Amino acid sequence: MSLSIYNSFSRKKEEFKPLHEGKVGLYVCGPTVYGPPHVGHARSYVNFDVIRRYFEFLGFRVKYVQNITDVGHLVGDTDDGEDKIAAQAEKENTDPYALAYRYENIYFEYMDKLGIKRPTVSVRATGVIPEMIDMIQKIIDKGLAYVTEQGNVYLKISEVEGYGKLSGRKLENSVSGERIEIAGDKHNPEDCALWKSAAGGHIMKWNSPWGVGYPGWHIECSAISKKFLGDTFDIHGGGLDNIFPHHETEIAQSEIANGKPFVNYFMHNNLVTVNGTKMGKSLGNFITLEDLFKTFDPSLVRYFILQFHYRKPVDFSFDAIAALSEQFAKISENLSAIKQNANGKFEEVSDEELNSVKKNFIEAMNDDFNTPMASAELIRFGKIAGKILESCDKSKILQATSIVKMFEEVLGFDFNANEAKQSQSSNDEKLLDLISDIREKLRASKNYELSDYVRDELSKLNISISDKKI
Repeated sequence: MSLSIYNSFSRKKEEFKPLHEGKVGLYVCGPTVYGPPHVGHARSYVNFDVIRRYFEFLGFRVKYVQNITDVGHLVGDTDDGEDKIAAQAEKENTDPYALAYRYENIYFEYMDKLGIKRPTVSVRATGVIPEMIDMIQKIIDKGLAYVTEQGNVYLKISEVEGYGKLSGRKLENSVSGERIEIAGDKHNPEDCALWKSAAGGHIMKWNSPWGVGYPGWHIECSAISKKFLGDTFDIHGGGLDNIFPHHETEIAQSEIANGKPFVNYFMHNNLVTVNGTKMGKSLGNFITLEDLFKTFDPSLVRYFILQFHYRKPVDFSFDAIAALSEQFAKISENLSAIKQNANGKFEEVSDEELNSVKKNFIEAMNDDFNTPMASAELIRFGKIAGKILESCDKSKILQATSIVKMFEEVLGFDFNANEAKQSQSSNDEKLLDLISDIREKLRASKNYELSDYVRDELSKLNISISDKKI
């Protein structure tokens, strides 16, 4: 069975055919770094991490490119508002560059905790300003963008042939202000900003042929993908909410400037709700990964996300994640024990039951990266692993290790990590026992002052020790 991908262009599954044999060019829209990462980031980037991993498992050399939006993303995603980075920097009384850099580091810190591999290339929007200016000039030269007296540059959406082919939306059905708001100098409401003139107090600004300013939001992805993947590449990924106008505009900009088709496959992950309600800061149900990881291990959060197909919505709730805790702990325990018993060795799989796990797993992943079905095989294998461990069959243990390796490589788990945590927990208990014994010796020698000091300091760490009578 060959790999099939649901292509948002055709709205159907298609057999994947790479542009270049043995290679995959993958571009995924990255975060706007003006706040901490949240469950929406976790959902999207876990999904595309697994997609990237599966291509690598199949033997493809993947070039995974992701942008970091650190300028130009306007409040409300409009063309007549304040830059989100600048607005948040003002709230936090800091420099926009410092703010973006800080949240970029925090973003990668939490992606690392989720087991997400770093992109092959990660590019800040501010790092490709010359490339964006060059692309904008090409669009102007082809007569499909205009410069206003205020120094703004807009794309003539109504004159772009085929605009709407991804979203299926017609311009006459677009509501002004829904995503593209009317700026005072636009010729038409639907036209979108390629370049914005910077006010005097704007720190993030650059010289351009049209005056001092900064890029619009959409142009960065067109410039970055061209620079690192070429005029045409294999797969573009992102959230469902990015289809219009962001991805639609990317296609238009790129195909006008480059004169070639933009991308062969568009993939979109579905949206996130929290307890059945759309997630949003204004609704008070916005869950950051920092808060989520205070309650749940990141590997369990990853496991929860993979229970949903990337094209289906995910409803986050603490109860739903907690319900999977025992199941995932048992799987981790058994697979960790398999690896430990194999002592770094493994054999090719010949056992019929193990072969069926591998076959079903690959069939699931070949069917548009069906992680719920792939996870079902992980659950099944966890039970098989338990029986193999009970049997102490060395040959089957070695064969099972190769299946563990497959699940780790593709789904992105490390089944040694759980063992390490248990070991750390055991060491913590031993350390507390040692401190308790030292206190008893201090009290036995009537050194009550030092003994009480140790007790009080532990109390500050929410660790209580009851004194035994001497």
